[in-house]
Amino acid sequence: MLTDDLVTIVLVEDDPGHALLIQKNLKRAGVNNPLVHLSDGQQALDYLFATGTCTGSLRRDPVLILLDLNMPVVDGYQVLARLKADQQTRSIPVVVLTTTDNPAEISRCYELGCNVYVTKPVEYDKFSTAIQSLGLFLSIIKVPEERHYVGVDGKE
Repeated sequence: MLTDDLVTIVLVEDDPGHALLIQKNLKRAGVNNPLVHLSDGQQALDYLFATGTCTGSLRRDPVLILLDLNMPVVDGYQVLARLKADQQTRSIPVVVLTTTDNPAEISRCYELGCNVYVTKPVEYDKFSTAIQSLGLFLSIIKVPEERHYVGVDGKE
């Protein structure tokens, strides 16, 4: 169950206001898991693959990713494609959480391997309600068992 404290939520969101609202409303929904906030796709890839600024770090805990699409440096589509193409990360659940509700972009995300696609409402109250509902959903889903992630240098 996601509410197990061993599951880390990785929030990849470039808008600090959205990130704060997401964190606050997940807590309101009773989701108290550790949360790592990364502000662009490159930071996410570095964290998840132990490269770049995270070279040499090891992440053993299971994670669930909340991924925005429209970000600087590396966008969410690129992050999703890279995660799902790699044997070590393809089973990590990815929830795309974005303002875009274009059917072509939704299809593209599912084709790339996202597990859930959620549109962030623009209106504050609807945004808060949507994130709290997402938190309730997250509290009942299962994530893959702990896996050993190996850094680029081949070390665990």
